Amino acid sequence: MTDAGKGPASYFPSIEKKYGRPIIEWKDLIRSSPLAKHMELVNWLKAEHGLGHGHANALVAHTLAENSGQ
Repeated sequence: MTDAGKGPASYFPSIEKKYGRPIIEWKDLIRSSPLAKHMELVNWLKAEHGLGHGHANALVAHTLAENSGQ
């Protein structure tokens, strides 16, 4: 999943390059987390996995939107 998209997905190529993990792995981590709220997940990714705020926010926003069918 390296195609640049619009909105949060536009961050995906730089996330993969900077952190060395494919987007699907980040999304799986988010989905498997016991946390559910957007900012809880963002703060968790920042604290536990060293992501920057923008990258964490983009991953969470995109994943939660997929999960809600938007």
